[in-house]
This record gives sequence, structure tokens and C-alpha cells, in this order.
Amino acid sequence: MQFCIIIRVEFGRGAKMATLTLKVTERGQVTLRKEVLKHFGVKPGERLDIALQPNGTATVQAARPKGSIENFIGRLEGKTRKVATVEEINEAAARGWAGLR
Repeated sequence: MQFCIIIRVEFGRGAKMATLTLKVTERGQVTLRKEVLKHFGVKPGERLDIALQPNGTATVQAARPKGSIENFIGRLEGKTRKVATVEEINEAAARGWAGLR
């Protein structure tokens, strides 16, 4: 059995809505087209957050990593013998809080 889901994507403020129809496979999977991934700002391997609504609809958005103190502490440990500048420390702190390595 196969189903179709329709994703309505608004491209830009005041722009027309695009309606995309996606086929759901027997295994419950869908493939998102490149323009949809680009709209969400995600690349293959990244995640989407889907909030299911009681009326049968869903809100989809790019999942963004949450920063934590664990990602910040020890960010530069063992990476270099160089003394970091203030700018380098700020950049490392921002990346660590964003959950990036």
C-alpha cells in the first residue's frame, strides 16, 4: 500500500506556496527533493524535526544542535601548542555551544 503526503512550502515572505506531493513507500519512507532540503537548509545526513499536530498536520523544520557546556569545555585541549587569540577563543566557544566540532 502506498500513500501520498503533500508538503506546502512558502518560499520567502509573501511568495507563492509550492505544493509538493511525495510518495510514501511500503517501508514508510519518503524522499525529499533537493529544493525542499535547500528550503529547510539541511544536507544529506542532517535531521529534520517534525511536530505532529492533533488535526493530522505536521510542522517540519531543520533540527539544530543544542549547545551544552560539555561541548564547550576542552574544545581546544590537545589541538595545538599555539596560544589562541581572543578571536580564536570566541570562534571556538561559538562552535562548541552550537554543538559543532
